[in-house]
Amino acid sequence: MSLAPSAHAASANTVCRFTDKRFTEISGLATSIRHPGVLYLHNDSGDGPYVYAVDSSTCATVATLTIRGVDPRDAEAIATGRDEQGRAVIWFADIGDNLDSWPFVRVYEIREPKRLASNTVDAREYRFTYGDRPHNAEALLANPAKPQLWIVTKQLAHGSLYRLPVPLRVGAVNTARKIRQESGLVTDGSVSPDGLRYALRDYDEVEIYAGLPPGRKTATIPLPFQLQGEAMTWAADGRSLLIASERDKRLLRVTLPLSALAVR
Repeated sequence: MSLAPSAHAASANTVCRFTDKRFTEISGLATSIRHPGVLYLHNDSGDGPYVYAVDSSTCATVATLTIRGVDPRDAEAIATGRDEQGRAVIWFADIGDNLDSWPFVRVYEIREPKRLASNTVDAREYRFTYGDRPHNAEALLANPAKPQLWIVTKQLAHGSLYRLPVPLRVGAVNTARKIRQESGLVTDGSVSPDGLRYALRDYDEVEIYAGLPPGRKTATIPLPFQLQGEAMTWAADGRSLLIASERDKRLLRVTLPLSALAVR
């Protein structure tokens, strides 16, 4: 994302620091729907089928969810939303493809547990590919009100926004359809809890959009320096973003200016 001259200012502060030694390559963050004050996070490839629930104010680990029967190749994103029955779910995206070569990638639907405790959980697997060719991706966007997903691919010059079909089919390879071109090196994306806006980040800045994808851009905001910033979610207040990075123990809150929160 190129920094526009009219970029908006934002303030950032450290919320807390992660102390769990397992958090070596934080790659995705998502705000829980069922459990106030809880975030879900996961590591990059090589960590295994684990989703960690953490306290959003202290960074303490609350629970470890082990996804039964899943061996992720390159997990890159996580989001929360709803299934067809309106139940809160976690979307775990195994969508990394550094060589742009996999015949399909996968997203897993996990029911948010009623009680948070370390446990093995079941997941429904959905396979998909893209309408043109395989792509690497690190950003998953989920409608907080219903089972609707978008992917933003990660390329050097530019990526693209893709819409996944509704409903997704189990046991088949679904096809994601391209909506439009996006900036390059997008490392994460998130829809606000009220569904009124969404954000796409790269290593240096974040773009805010009004509405659900494809939306309308309202602001480009510089992010605080991180060694490899790849994780972002909206805070529960819908007015700020929480961001994390590989090789950085800080959970940072980026408070957005009112001008960035326009919905019209």
